[in-house]
Amino acid sequence: MDYRLLGRSGLKVSSLAIGTVTFGNDGVWGETDLKDAQRQIDLCLDHGVNLIDTANVYNDGKSESMIGEVLTADRRERLLISTKVRFPTGKGPNDEGLSRHHIIRACEASLKRLKTDVIDLYHVHEWDGQTPLEETVEALDTLVKQGKVRYLACSNYSAWHLMKALSIADAGHYQRFVGQQIHYTLHSREAEYELVPLGLDQGVSILVWSPLAGGWLSGKYTRHTRPDSGRQVTGFKEPPIYDWDHLWNIVDVVNEVAAAHGVSGAQVSLAWLLQRPLVASVIIGGRNTAQFEDNLEAADLRLSADEVSRLDTVSQPPLIYPYWHQSFTARARLSEADQALHRLYPEG
Repeated sequence: MDYRLLGRSGLKVSSLAIGTVTFGNDGVWGETDLKDAQRQIDLCLDHGVNLIDTANVYNDGKSESMIGEVLTADRRERLLISTKVRFPTGKGPNDEGLSRHHIIRACEASLKRLKTDVIDLYHVHEWDGQTPLEETVEALDTLVKQGKVRYLACSNYSAWHLMKALSIADAGHYQRFVGQQIHYTLHSREAEYELVPLGLDQGVSILVWSPLAGGWLSGKYTRHTRPDSGRQVTGFKEPPIYDWDHLWNIVDVVNEVAAAHGVSGAQVSLAWLLQRPLVASVIIGGRNTAQFEDNLEAADLRLSADEVSRLDTVSQPPLIYPYWHQSFTARARLSEADQALHRLYPEG
């Protein structure tokens, strides 16, 4: 297992992390009971994984509670816990969002469910445009100063949201975000326009959620074979698929590369992410332990430059404005952060 620094911090996280959205779930996400959760966590520990990711809204808090049950002192010593705050945890007007009131109450509730005295990495789960960002950033800093949280991160922020938060933190001498948990896959590469260059410039690493695009990039499904159960057939819209031919073209190449290595398509999709700039950790899960175990093998898969190029080419989105204009006129004066995007488009 590879260990990577998380942003501008001294914290090292494993390149693969345990995703726990299935813990305590009894629906289309997959069912992971307490016994299976313990088995999956031990399996990950055996492979060197040191980060477990959850959220206070996963299955109405059941995911956090199950983690609290499973993490004995020995397991807790070996695992960093990441959880999140933002979405509704009740029916009251202050039971959601990123106000000081909700953040502090939600953090204290998460600590109780997790049966721990500190959260290693605390994410704001989504943007809250109705709470002053100064209030949110200060409340998070307070949690760090109180010893309830060690590091901070955001999730699903746009680039201007993230840059504004960093600026407020710097101006107030508050703790900054060191990570951004985002959706980033061979199918969804929008993050390369701004979030990746911003992260390189500002020292904010990427953690990837749903790296297999809800299963579409696992290689199991092609233009000729579709799922007959699970979230894909229940109207679940994450990620949205706007161009099915584009998706299947990507899957075709994924499966060709997988066949050459004798591995699953899922491992190829994960390995591609692990070779992208700024990616600190990719969060994996599975509807069952077999899928989980297969995903873990991606940590040892190395794609050749030619294979990466083939995957890049089939999945590359168009260069949007203002980047095509920069490509035509500013190539002689681009920074390293700029080049994270522009070197992917050598012809402009």
